[in-house]
Amino acid sequence: EVQLVESGGGSVQAGGSLRLSCTASGFTFDGSDMGWFRQAPGNECELVSHITASGTAYYADSVKGRFTISQDNAKTTAYLQMNSLKPEDTALYYCASGQMVADKVRGSEYNYWGQGTQVTVSS
Repeated sequence: EVQLVESGGGSVQAGGSLRLSCTASGFTFDGSDMGWFRQAPGNECELVSHITASGTAYYADSVKGRFTISQDNAKTTAYLQMNSLKPEDTALYYCASGQMVADKVRGSEYNYWGQGTQVTVSS
């Protein structure tokens, strides 16, 4: 059974940090691209960050310089380190995986999704 399980969400004040984890099972993790998406109430789901199987990272402009994506193949886990958090970062964060994702911002390119973890940033 394929599973992606996110953890690490929570409530922090503006300027704080959180590290999200996404632990995968049931598929070949080290051959997969991983993405972190988020969806705030009333907004569309948007790509926050993406990392290819070879380690090339992408960041949305809104998080560039504040968020860092990484992966540990031995632990089959992807991470999203989030620093200098802002209230506008408040959202439900999802991890997703796919094979050789061609258009990283399109959710349909990803095969598997986690259930999401809530991040709330207060001012």
